[in-house]
Amino acid sequence: MSAPTTDSEERRYAELQLLALDHARHGERELLELMLKAGLPVNLSDPKGNSLLMLASYNGHLDCTRMLLENGADPDRRNDRGQTPLGGVAFKGELTIVNLLLHHGADLDADNGAGMTPIMFASLFGRMNVVAQLQSAGASLKTRNRFGVSAALMVRVARAIKGT
Repeated sequence: MSAPTTDSEERRYAELQLLALDHARHGERELLELMLKAGLPVNLSDPKGNSLLMLASYNGHLDCTRMLLENGADPDRRNDRGQTPLGGVAFKGELTIVNLLLHHGADLDADNGAGMTPIMFASLFGRMNVVAQLQSAGASLKTRNRFGVSAALMVRVARAIKGT
């Protein structure tokens, strides 16, 4: 049986969690790794459901993202809006992090809300290098969003706009 925690211990733990989320957001890999080794959950999330992995990957922190994945972070953990880390980095155009997430088993065709998949987000924001990588990894072009628009159409339109 564990000893009961005090209010001050609970407050301190909540502060440490906020600090860890901030470390992920800013890519402070070494500090975050120490916190994980001390027992902080690798899939810790903020009040909006954004995990440490989401925060690190969305903000383009490759080393921090790699460390979190190597420590068991769930590459498909969704936030409260249903978004995955891969969906976020696809629209931001973070190709190296896209490749890292794919290597760790991220779902290529995950619905990130309204039927939008990572390749759809990449197309929507003109991230053609990410579109090409997702396509070569096997992303479906048959998927349709809630408006009935296919990934194939979104890719064609993005290519026409970019002139590729």
